[in-house]
Order: sequence, then structure tokens, then C-alpha cells
Amino acid sequence: MEDNYKQRGLRDKLVRKLRLKGITDEAVLSAIGKVPRHAFFDNALLSHAYEDKAFPIGEGQTISQPYTVAFQSEKLSVKPGEKILEVGTGSGYQAAILLEMGAKVYTIEYNRKLYETTKDFLPMLGYRPYFFYGDGSKGLPAKAPFNKIIVTAGAPVVPQALLEQLNDNGILIIPVGDRETQKMTKLTKKGKKILKEEYNQFAFVPLLGESGWAHSK
Repeated sequence: MEDNYKQRGLRDKLVRKLRLKGITDEAVLSAIGKVPRHAFFDNALLSHAYEDKAFPIGEGQTISQPYTVAFQSEKLSVKPGEKILEVGTGSGYQAAILLEMGAKVYTIEYNRKLYETTKDFLPMLGYRPYFFYGDGSKGLPAKAPFNKIIVTAGAPVVPQALLEQLNDNGILIIPVGDRETQKMTKLTKKGKKILKEEYNQFAFVPLLGESGWAHSK
């Protein structure tokens, strides 16, 4: 996939827009300036790749709005070398941002078709997280513990399994609410205590699985 001067210019413009919206983490902004978001789009939607909007990617899923990706990534306080679990691989865009920030990324996807597609596609761009297919609401106990966990789908509750798979001082970022809107929630593990912070309302596709919304509903 070509990444030309025009596309790099559009990314720079997007980064400036995110700064104006309050994103200040330079590592996040740098990653968004590097990941070729247009590569994640079908030709029909290519002209929209650097708009600050979410777009459908098939299978009832979306590629998240850049502001949402930047907001979650900023609240995660990513440090190079950290082991991060992403629940909801989707298009792979969020995983690519985390990899650009120097994280070691484990990503799990509930939808098999999306899992297969992204597992083949992302390495073609040079991004190689550890891919897993399964119920992300249960986390990835075989690879735990994690420094950070990011959930990219709206959950009805915070899955206990995810909290249990965090290191001490680990951070979980998860949108929690109903099927329409969720409140971005940051949970920091301090020994047996969990510190909770809540932020703006967002709209995500539903988290499916045992601790998410039932697949049949």
C-alpha cells in the first residue's frame, strides 16, 4: 500500500486536529502520525481515511474514530516494552498504534472472519502483535499478567477476569455502559484496591462473550 506525500500530509493535519481536541501525549500523536490509516480502508472509503470519524469494516464492526484511539491510548500511559492486552482486534489499527509506541501487544478477537483477515493483513504493514481468536471478555490467562489492558468494545460490566490479569499498578481502560453509549473507565490496580476514574461518553460496538453482551441478543 502506497504511503505518499499527500497521505502523510493528511496524517499531520489529523494530528493537529487531535491536539486541538486535547490530546497531549506526544508518543500517541507521533504514532498516529506514522500509522497509515488509509491502508485499513476499502477503495470506496479511501478519501475518508483521515477524517476524525469511525467507519464500518464489515462484520458489524468499525475502525474507531482517531480521537477515540488517541484518548484510550493516552489514558493507558503506554511505556516502551510494556506487555499490553487488547480486547477486540477489529481492523488492527489500535494494535498498530500501540506497537508504534513500543508496546508488546497481545490482541484477541471474537469474530473469526475479522481475526483471520487482520492476522494476515497487519504483518503486511510491518505490524506484528501476537494474535489470538477467542472470548476477549475472559482475557488471555495463559499470557497474563499484563501491564495494561485496553478494551475496544462497549461492555455492560467490567469483566473480573481482566482485573485479575493485571499486574500490580496495572491499568485497564474499558468503555462501560449500555449498547448505545458507554463511559470511558480507567481502573488502576493497587494491591487489592482498584482505583476508578470515569471520563467522557463514547459509542463502541458491543463487547461480545461471556462477560459481554450475549451474542444472540
